[in-house]
Amino acid sequence: MEIPDSSSMKPPSRPELFDFEGVSMIHNFTDNWEKVKNFQARPDDILIATYPKAGTTWVSYILDLLYFGNDAPERQTSQPIYMRVPFLESYFKVIPSGTELADNLPTSPRLIKTHLPVQLVPKSFWEQNSKIVYVARNAKDNAVSYFHFDRMNMVQPEPGDWNTFLQTFMEGKNVFGPWYDHVSGWWEKKQTYSNLIYLFYEDLVEDTGREVEHLCSFLGLSTSVEEREKITKGVQFDAMKQNKMTNYSTIPVMDFKISPFMRKGKVGDWKNHFTVAQNEQFDEVYKQKMKNTTVKFRTEI
Repeated sequence: MEIPDSSSMKPPSRPELFDFEGVSMIHNFTDNWEKVKNFQARPDDILIATYPKAGTTWVSYILDLLYFGNDAPERQTSQPIYMRVPFLESYFKVIPSGTELADNLPTSPRLIKTHLPVQLVPKSFWEQNSKIVYVARNAKDNAVSYFHFDRMNMVQPEPGDWNTFLQTFMEGKNVFGPWYDHVSGWWEKKQTYSNLIYLFYEDLVEDTGREVEHLCSFLGLSTSVEEREKITKGVQFDAMKQNKMTNYSTIPVMDFKISPFMRKGKVGDWKNHFTVAQNEQFDEVYKQKMKNTTVKFRTEI
């Protein structure tokens, strides 16, 4: 009897990182670059921008409910969030490209997600003066979340163990580049581009309702208090974790047995991962990398 070829049984190989315009990337986010770069934004588009694992899906769902929760409630149960809020630069075989999904969105405004650092965002968004919602999460929790995400997502580079990953994170050798440049680049942009709101994950955890209110006033939405309270309830972590349309369980490349897409959604979980030595090293590197920016984070609430 023939022994089955073990290579056919291996999971698909993970992608390699390469340098793309000064930022480490994988081909799934650059293969469609011509179309991404020349993407035609509209004045009423809302771009949701974050570093990976900083609350993208959370804010996408909040915005989706604010705009379409009443008019099209069936969207919430029939269409996964990644179809309702296309991931602009994504180019995976399993679903249409981000640009194609965005171009074919039936809704107005279009909600579009990106993880691009500010310098790589298609210039059409600035020219059209589109509204941008940026969400930032403290580096320690963001690193932990990214680590668990890379473990379970087969189309991300191999993370190695926690210590290996943490060194990689401090060197900025992650997909979409260094956390430090990402959060500070977007923070600088906010100083000159008035249609940008900069939210913190920690504030959202601390008081979701208050942040939803901030969002409404930034977007010029007159949403009733009842409506806002209903949305705030619907977007709590446990509700979203159970919701098939927001928890990414319908994507085949993620292995939830390793770690769920929505893991904890807490502030301060880094304390369960960092050793004292790692924490000291991280703080040193952080001070160095963040010395020229005024953006401040909370690592606990």
